[in-house]
Amino acid sequence: MAWSRLTPGGRALAVLLPILSIGGAALTALLIVAGPFIGATIGANLPIVRFLAASVITFLVTVPVAFLLIYMEMKIIALMNLRIGPDRIGPAGAVMSVVHGLKVLMKEDYTPPSVDVPVFTLAPVVVYLASFMTLLVIPFAPELTSMGFELGLLYFFAIGGLSVVGLMMAGWSSFNKYSLLGGIRAAAQAISYEIPLTLSVVGIVILTGTLSLPKIVAAQDGSFLDWFIFRQPLAAIIFFIAITAEANRTPFDNAEADQEIVAGFATEYSGMRFGFFFFAEYVNVFIVSALFSAVFLGGSNPPIHIDVNPQILIDLSALGIGLPLIAGIAPVLGTLLFAAPIWFASSRVKGWQALVAGFLIFGGVSTAAVGIWAFVMLPPVASLIWFLIKTFALVFTFVWMRGTLPRARIDQLMGFAWKWLLPASLLNIFATAFAVLIAGR
Repeated sequence: MAWSRLTPGGRALAVLLPILSIGGAALTALLIVAGPFIGATIGANLPIVRFLAASVITFLVTVPVAFLLIYMEMKIIALMNLRIGPDRIGPAGAVMSVVHGLKVLMKEDYTPPSVDVPVFTLAPVVVYLASFMTLLVIPFAPELTSMGFELGLLYFFAIGGLSVVGLMMAGWSSFNKYSLLGGIRAAAQAISYEIPLTLSVVGIVILTGTLSLPKIVAAQDGSFLDWFIFRQPLAAIIFFIAITAEANRTPFDNAEADQEIVAGFATEYSGMRFGFFFFAEYVNVFIVSALFSAVFLGGSNPPIHIDVNPQILIDLSALGIGLPLIAGIAPVLGTLLFAAPIWFASSRVKGWQALVAGFLIFGGVSTAAVGIWAFVMLPPVASLIWFLIKTFALVFTFVWMRGTLPRARIDQLMGFAWKWLLPASLLNIFATAFAVLIAGR
């Protein structure tokens, strides 16, 4: 009788409480007994543990990044087309991309009867892994790099190249002529542009003498004239064109264009497995933008270094008990300070409305003040902000290109890679080596 009177939440709680109690006690006992062994194992394999932890954190970060880029693309292209764009779910439609993602993940995940099931299932996973694993070596700030490999640039190209394997797996395992043709096209395009992409950074490696991305960023420290986009302009152009093709963005998205060959390598995919391909494309856009920012735009370095050393006139540590009192009173006084003019300015504004408006204004002002303080006083914060500004400027460029540029034929794209980009990248290497040789003499 008592059970029947419980709500669904109460029934769930009644079931979970004993399980959590027993599980918590068992976990505590396990940690007491096996704690030293676990600690010693982690200490002996610290690089592996760090790599796994960084991989998990990076994976969790890529999902909101993909949602953000999807929303940016929908909104920006809508404005370019004189449309409103998403405006229904969340403020200015900000949650629309999340809803789209959830819709894709909740759709039926159908597996055609003729496919090679293991390969068909693993293909989108390989593509997504190749995307987010490259994010581990991107230096967001001087002390903010998941894995600071000495061969980070080589690691990026090696792991990023695995996406070709995933595309071929998807096309071959689908047992569909359109999928196979799309997979072959995507692989051919990726291989064709990976060669000039890799060769374009050889000149930078010659100048810096390293494959470490943090050291390449450090070599651009100074003014914006020290950035490699000005010291290696031909390499920057080649690199940008090649990463556009690698990210499968316009005009290089023929491999899965609807009007070309249905949906390319993803023809037979649906549900969550299609979502992996979909999210991987947008994660790639952010990653290649971040890589271009690190290699050619100085990474986290500001355009001009300005030494700012502000002095705080108030010693907060000397306030003692007064510090928490000020922290508690400040929001109240700030709300009243901003609410009073609003309430006195118009007789139509009610008291509670003025208080709400004052609280929101105080929150905005205080948040801006804290942000400015962090930007000025904390160099890692300023470095991260500069890096994100450059990266999202490049993301905007990719979105703008998608909204304006037409697609080119696949044979034209292949010919451009082999006839123009490859010779230009070799020319850049020879010119850089010759300049270094002359300067060394």
